[in-house]
This record gives sequence, structure tokens and C-alpha cells, in this order.
Amino acid sequence: MKTTVSLLLACTALASVPANAKVHKHSADPRDSEIQELRSEVKALTARLDADEAAQQGATQAVQAAQTQAANAQAAAVAAQNQAATALGQSQAAQVQAASAQQAVPPLEKAIKTGWFANTTISGKSFLNVSSIHQTSTDLLGRTTDNVQNGTQTELKRFYIGVDHKFSDVFSANITTDFRYNANGTSKDVLVYVKKAFLQAKLNPAFAVRIGAADLPWVPFVEGVYGYRFVENTLIDRTKFGTSSDWGVHVLGGFGNGLVNYQISAINGAGYKTLSRSSNTIDLEGRIDVHPVKPIVLALGGYTGKLGKSNDTVNVNHRAERWDALAAYTDKGLRAGVEYFWAKNWNNITTAALPNPAPLTPNDKSRGWSAFGSFAFSPKISAFGRYDWVRPTEVVLAGTDGAARNRYFNLGVDYKPIAPIDLAVVYKHERTNNGFLSTSNGTIGGLDRGSYNEFGLFGQLVF
Repeated sequence: MKTTVSLLLACTALASVPANAKVHKHSADPRDSEIQELRSEVKALTARLDADEAAQQGATQAVQAAQTQAANAQAAAVAAQNQAATALGQSQAAQVQAASAQQAVPPLEKAIKTGWFANTTISGKSFLNVSSIHQTSTDLLGRTTDNVQNGTQTELKRFYIGVDHKFSDVFSANITTDFRYNANGTSKDVLVYVKKAFLQAKLNPAFAVRIGAADLPWVPFVEGVYGYRFVENTLIDRTKFGTSSDWGVHVLGGFGNGLVNYQISAINGAGYKTLSRSSNTIDLEGRIDVHPVKPIVLALGGYTGKLGKSNDTVNVNHRAERWDALAAYTDKGLRAGVEYFWAKNWNNITTAALPNPAPLTPNDKSRGWSAFGSFAFSPKISAFGRYDWVRPTEVVLAGTDGAARNRYFNLGVDYKPIAPIDLAVVYKHERTNNGFLSTSNGTIGGLDRGSYNEFGLFGQLVF
């Protein structure tokens, strides 16, 4: 303010100087210096006013820019709010659609619990091995012949896939396929069978009925006691004096919370691999097992019938019979048992009759026994062994010194890395004297003798 007043006074003073006032060059006027000072002050003040004005204009422009930015930010915030509101609406709509879809199509877990497959289970089991075989046959002249299966190979001998479905507390069904990979069968190709296919009605623990192809009373029962089916078939299954499944009607149950169990099967008699109306009779097989204390098993079984060979075009001269017995001790660490069988006319059903006065062929008898055991050093490692002795027939072949005899044993160490897997190093030896015997390892024997040796890694996978 003072600067402005001074500037005005200076301008007034300058204005009061006459315009036509003459300046004398040689006479100094004391007012000249004052006028010069005033002019300098005016010039300085003018510069300061210009700077103040410029600063004021800059501040005004900054304020305007800030106001513009604030307005833009407010507009952006409004736009963001609009977008958020739109997204919220879309999210709510999606939730409504998801809820509708969930009601229309239940989640997988709910579907599994309530769908048709809610009470369906799928299981599997496979037997495989990598082994070396050396088999020979010797005739009466002492000539030895090697077998075609000699050498080292990998085999997948069995692969079962089972499907169980429970319709209710009473009715259920099972179908189990059997994939057989083995050159010892009827073909060297893959053979696929329906091993089990039955409908079950379980009225109570003491009485259940299965109709169709199902486990027979003896072989599957002994397999469960033996524990090493993946290494070798059990006694009568190995020597073809019985099989594990057949078509028919099966009645089974138990009493006293497993103290006594039984099974009776009325079957076709030709085994599960044959399903045809080629027999006009029904065979019977049964078993009863008792467990006086938990680790001990005592069992008796029997079979009678014509093995599916009786019809109007085949003369059946005999009825096959077989009696079975088993005694075993099965604990977690120790397992030991003995199986015995006696059979009559098992391989003599359709043999031609002798001329009169002997209208029938003589009865032929067979018998055999098996002793097995295992010891678990730990939950994962165990050692096992087995010995079989079988006289398959009483018939003496010409030139031999007696009826055929078959001996078999195996020794092995089993390693179980996890519960579903077994891996066992096994040695097998089998020998038949004075004839031949068809076993699970092929036809063993010779007119003099024949031997079979196998060494390798045997495994089992269960799921």
C-alpha cells in the first residue's frame, strides 16, 4: 500500500514539472536528482506490480486446474460406483443362476450318495509274474524232451474286474470278469470270461441265496485260508479236481457270529467257462466250516455229480465224487494248514465200458494232500512255503512201474510295500512220475517222469 502511494506521489510530482521547462546545461537544478530517484522507484514499483499480477494469474490458473481435476475425479468416482453397482447386479444374477443350476443338477457328492450308483462298488485283482521256466519230459527209453514254454517271460495270468451293486438290504448283484493271459489255456490269445454273475437275496445272516455264476463252496474258501493264490492255485484247483465258480443256485450263511458257516451249491458241473444246456443232471457241492476259536479253522466239504457231461448222446458210466477236509491256524504272524481230498471216478465218467459181464469200467480213485505255512517277520515281509502230494489215478500205464504220482512244492519271500500290493520272489518245483497230469502249470510228466522248475518274481494287485 505504501509503495502504491509513493508511486502516485512520484507520478504527481513528475506531472507538476512543466513540459516546456527548459533545461539549463550549466545550471544544476536540485530537483533533477529527486526526479531521477522518483523515476527509478516508479520503474521498480511497476516491475513489482507486474510480478505480483503474474503470480496472481498463476495462482488463479492453479486453482482452476485443481478444480478441473477435482471435477474429473468426482466424475470418475461416480463412474466407478456405477460400474460396481453393475458388477454387483451381475454377481447376484450369477448366484441366482448357480442356485437354480444346483437345484436342477445336484453336486457330484450328492449324486454319488443318491444316484443309481450310490450303492455300487468296483474292485479289481490281478496276478502277474516275471519268471524263468525249465520243463522236461522223459520217456521209457530215457530220452528227455524240453517243453515249448521254457525260457524267461512276463505273464499276466489273471485280471478280475468286479462290480457289486446293492439294491436294498436284501437284494444285491455282482458281475466279475476274468481276463486270462496264459499259453497253457485253450488259446494263446487273451481269453475273457464271466466268472461271476449273480443276483443275491440275503434274508438274514444265516440264509442267503445266489442265482447265477458264483463262488463254489470249497476252492475260494481254501484260497482265503491259504493266502498265496497269486503264487499258485490251491490243491484241487491246481490238479483240476475242482474249480472256483459255476452256474447254478447257491445257498449260504453263518451262525453264532461266524462260529459256523455253510454253503450248498446246485450247479451245472462244467465250471464257469461253460454255459450251455449240454447236461441233463445237476451236481451238488457243499461245505461246512467251524471256528472254535478265532485263529483255528476246521472244514469239511463234498461233491457229487457228472461234471456237466451227462446227456442223451454221451454214455456216462459213473458219478464223480470228492471229499475235502481242511485244518488250519491263521494268525497275523503265523499261518499253517493241511488240506486233503479223496475222489472217485473224477476222470472216469465217460470212459468206455468193458464188455459183458462187466458193464461198467472199474472205479478209479484219486487222493492228495497239501501242507502250507507262512511266517511274518514284520507287517511287510513274510516267508512262505507249501508241499503237495497227489495220486491222480490208480490206472497203471503199460511199461511203467506203478500209477502216476505228482509232487509239488514252492518256497518264497513276500514283500508288501502297501496293503494292495504283494511282490514275492518264488521258486516252484513240480514232478510227475509214471504218467501225465494236467495242472495249472501245464501238462507235467512223461511215460517215465517229467519235471517243472520255475523261478521268478510273482505279484498281486488288489483294489
